[in-house]
Amino acid sequence: MADLFRHRVTSGTPTDRLDRYLAHTVPGVSRSKVQRLILDGKVRVNGRPLRRPSYKVNPGEEISLEVPPPEPSDLKPQKMPLNILHEDTWLLVVDKPAGLVVHPGAGHADGTLVNALLAHSGLKLSRMGGAVKPGLVHRLDKDTSGIMVVAKDDATHWDLSRQFAGRSVLRVYQAVVRGRMEHDQGTIDAPIGRHPVQRKKMAVRHDSERDAITKYKVLKRFKDATLVELYPQTGRTHQLRVHLASIGHPILGDTEYGVSGGFSRQALHAHRLGFRHPGIEQRVEFVSPLPRDLERQIARLK
Repeated sequence: MADLFRHRVTSGTPTDRLDRYLAHTVPGVSRSKVQRLILDGKVRVNGRPLRRPSYKVNPGEEISLEVPPPEPSDLKPQKMPLNILHEDTWLLVVDKPAGLVVHPGAGHADGTLVNALLAHSGLKLSRMGGAVKPGLVHRLDKDTSGIMVVAKDDATHWDLSRQFAGRSVLRVYQAVVRGRMEHDQGTIDAPIGRHPVQRKKMAVRHDSERDAITKYKVLKRFKDATLVELYPQTGRTHQLRVHLASIGHPILGDTEYGVSGGFSRQALHAHRLGFRHPGIEQRVEFVSPLPRDLERQIARLK
């Protein structure tokens, strides 16, 4: 049986196509699936079916969508060490180590964070992330360490997803970048899209409609590197890595967008996460200090 998703477009939301907007707002639903649902009349805007994927959404409009049930999953629970910062009836907050893939995919059929979460929770995770992403409200790259929130039920997942989409979630990262950054703080405002040649990579694309904004603050400068704190205002794929590389200060250890600089993995850590807890309706915040591997490598910079 399909679930009914209801969402009101908030004021200040940038104009976007209906299919693209829903693909980034509704968890676990791809853009191609959204397009099929729109053409099948499963999407209503202000109560009326709208069969145009290219329709431009407007603030104040109410959108409803019949979300099909997730596909059956054959994921296997696997017992693995988990650093759980918080757990309650509604959600878990985990501190993911670098090197751990978040969910199964090409080349990683198992041994992922999702497999470990299934073993820990006894399969009690939300279904909205889809067959291979149960409970996942957001993700981190394999070589990025730090804090993630995981939903145990669908209502919690919906609520958290709306907070991420509405940009009310506090996300703070710490990173070591190449070179000495000149300004103590600043903002990188550059749209991001698929790389024109290397399709597995992202790039700053001024012809892209996907706005991307990152604020930063210098914490410490070294001879040829800088420790910075990053505040992403949007959540584009590889946003921090692409933005920093675009201004000539790629993250050390990120060989895809920069250079190793002597770091064994990309020096990027999800340091702090704050959101309104859907279950207790109070603001909560969690902090993860820099892991030891990054501390050791930063110590060598001194």
